Amino acid sequence: MAGVKLDDFTLAAIAMAGFALLLILWLATGSQESASRRIRELSSQREALIAGGSERPRRRSSGDVMRRVVTALNLLRTERAQEMAQRLASAGWRRSDAVVRYMFAKLVLPAAVGLGSLFYMNLLHLLNGGFLRAAAAVGLTILGFFLPDIWIKNAVTKRQTKIQRQLPDILDMMVTCTEAGLSLDTTLKRASVEFARAAPELADELALTSVELEFLPDRNQALLNLADRTGLPSIRALVNTLQQSAKFGTPLSEAMRVLSQEFRDERILKAEEKAARLPAMMTVPMVVFILPPLFVVLLGPAILRIFDQLVK
Repeated sequence: MAGVKLDDFTLAAIAMAGFALLLILWLATGSQESASRRIRELSSQREALIAGGSERPRRRSSGDVMRRVVTALNLLRTERAQEMAQRLASAGWRRSDAVVRYMFAKLVLPAAVGLGSLFYMNLLHLLNGGFLRAAAAVGLTILGFFLPDIWIKNAVTKRQTKIQRQLPDILDMMVTCTEAGLSLDTTLKRASVEFARAAPELADELALTSVELEFLPDRNQALLNLADRTGLPSIRALVNTLQQSAKFGTPLSEAMRVLSQEFRDERILKAEEKAARLPAMMTVPMVVFILPPLFVVLLGPAILRIFDQLVK
């Protein structure tokens, strides 16, 4: 062991990781039974019908390889896969292969980032020393493992922010439709069509909800799916209002008008809160970046004159 260097361990780790990755790909791309493949195709078509018929059968592509890898490792049968399906739906990715792509990225990306970083550092002779390179590669591998989760979290946050901003305007449209005598299904369809360009995220959710109201036997389940997909308290409040209106027969237009006004007031309060925090947030930048140049401009000439007088 004394004659073995740390670089040898690094190269051995790279070789073992590459061999394991090739073994996984070989097992996944091996021959599969036709019956199992047919069951997967039927399952994908069924999920597409439940999603509103927005997907069509696709030709073989790289997604088939990803599906074989994930299926060979039984990653789709875990609780994590079910949770991520809901999380991906909140981000707007409801295709049947969204979970497959996520699982494949979680599986391959750490090894790809770690091996790529080692190759890059060896190629450019960065971080001289086997220990530093190994530590950097391990850190980048951990980052590659969490990178898909970070990306999805940011996508969910951005989408929820857009939906929250779009909700009051689309509620006004729904109030107008209900006062005109349209049913809830027709109101959702009309609102999704009218706001397809102005509010594509919320319009897409409402269009899917209108399809589920016609497709699912339980109408309340379609509304609950809307709240679960978005994950917003405001949408859940809207769903509760729609359910209570359908249960007790209260006027739907008046309830949605009140909700729309509440959401607008909440948006104004958040804007006022940000404006009130602005002076406190600007204190540190002013002290660090503005006051020193100001002192130099104001006191600099006087200091230079005093220095000239003392020199003379």
